[in-house]
Amino acid sequence: MALRRFLGGKKDEPEWRFTPAPAAPASAETETVRRIVAELDAMPLEKARHLAAFAYILARAAAADLDLSDVEMGVIERLVAEHGGLAEAQAVLVARMARQQELLFGETEDFVVTRQFREISTPDERLDLLRCCYLVGAADDTITNEESDTLQEIAKE
Repeated sequence: MALRRFLGGKKDEPEWRFTPAPAAPASAETETVRRIVAELDAMPLEKARHLAAFAYILARAAAADLDLSDVEMGVIERLVAEHGGLAEAQAVLVARMARQQELLFGETEDFVVTRQFREISTPDERLDLLRCCYLVGAADDTITNEESDTLQEIAKE
């Protein structure tokens, strides 16, 4: 009412009220996601960090040209499943989370995550990651200049 008086509204106008949307019913999908998250939570911390950095760097390679396509996401999901020893549903969840983090925080987190991966990985694992980044970059049958530059940055970092 005070806001209406301040804005000069009439007394007989109905008051605006916020009505929250009804809560979504719990579904089998929600339970599936919770089960996957619980399985990922049960993963040893070092393995989880390794996998998270691996997936994030793959998303970084895919997003270099500012177009993270469905084809690239499919390759990331497959690589995360293979290298993380995850079921397909878990790999999809990890890949999608990495994608969101890259889209939200890419510029500020890219170097930090890549450096962390360097610290927790062996030279062979880093070479394997770089190969995977090239697979992601070439998923759409071409590697753009932006992707090439990003792949070189990843290799240097």
